[in-house]
Amino acid sequence: MAATVNLTIEQGATWSQTLVWKTGDPAVAVNLGGYTARLQLRPVVTSRTVVLSLTSSSGIAITPATGTFTLSATAAQTAAIPAGRYVYDLEAVSGGGVVTRICEGTITVSAEVTR
Repeated sequence: MAATVNLTIEQGATWSQTLVWKTGDPAVAVNLGGYTARLQLRPVVTSRTVVLSLTSSSGIAITPATGTFTLSATAAQTAAIPAGRYVYDLEAVSGGGVVTRICEGTITVSAEVTR
């Protein structure tokens, strides 16, 4: 089951967020060797509009041995997102094509004053 993780992006600022995928008891990091990742940010779950899309090719760095995903967006990307509350999820795709939803939740984009 995906973890619920609510995040904030400051509009017009460079954004970075690190998330670690752990499993088991005690929890240990999942080795992400061979994995790719993808994330989409939308106004609501059913919306066709994607306001931000990140992949392991663009915007998501994966550190396999530590189970770490580092999400990032440029200042220009965050400036293009209207202030508000959005939904997202982060999915990991194994080399064999198995998709696992790592986390989901809301991302609040706080309005930029200085432009």
